[in-house]
Amino acid sequence: MEKYRVIEIKQSIFADNDRQADLLREKLKEKGVFLLNLMSSPGAGKTTTLSRTIEMLKSEMQIGVMEADIDSDVDAATIENYGARVIQLHTGGMCHLDAGMTGQGIEEFGVDGLDLLVLENVGNLVCPAEFDTGAVKNAMILSVPEGHDKPLKYPLMFQVCDVVLVNKIDVLPYFDFDMEKCVEYVHMRNPEAKVIPICAKTGEGMDAWADWLRGQVEEWKK
Repeated sequence: MEKYRVIEIKQSIFADNDRQADLLREKLKEKGVFLLNLMSSPGAGKTTTLSRTIEMLKSEMQIGVMEADIDSDVDAATIENYGARVIQLHTGGMCHLDAGMTGQGIEEFGVDGLDLLVLENVGNLVCPAEFDTGAVKNAMILSVPEGHDKPLKYPLMFQVCDVVLVNKIDVLPYFDFDMEKCVEYVHMRNPEAKVIPICAKTGEGMDAWADWLRGQVEEWKK
């Protein structure tokens, strides 16, 4: 009796998405558009952080925003009030965006003339980290009320991020949050990640974030 054939599958199931992501980055590079993928759990402060970021940088560069949500246009309506071009992306129930979906959004949106395009991804710490969206850099927001142990619990999110914004530092006195431990845990997952404590509501720490982002956009355009 013949044995069953065994086929070793060595290609990543994400390989097709990764190819699409690389092609998307090439197209964005040609146009001089820097795409930032912004991730966090729900309520961490993505939209508030993004709103203040737009206020700080809109006099220096043309900014566009793609708001991704399972449903509603609440965030898009909020961002539009801050002077950035915005489009709402509905994921049809999916908890993340991949490169193909991002590309569809960009094609519909039109990015000619933009310097910075921000993709505000769907709010959760698992699915969005698994898919390369074609972004030049990944950023995530960890809020103080969530706790400093999240890099231990959601390793992939922190592994793929180039910068981690620790938001809501104004409430540090009221939560058992250890900033030194947080930084240590982030660097356990990703030694190269930059950690910037901020308060998007008051503006504390936002200059450091704006400087980082400004430098990244300038470097991409060279």
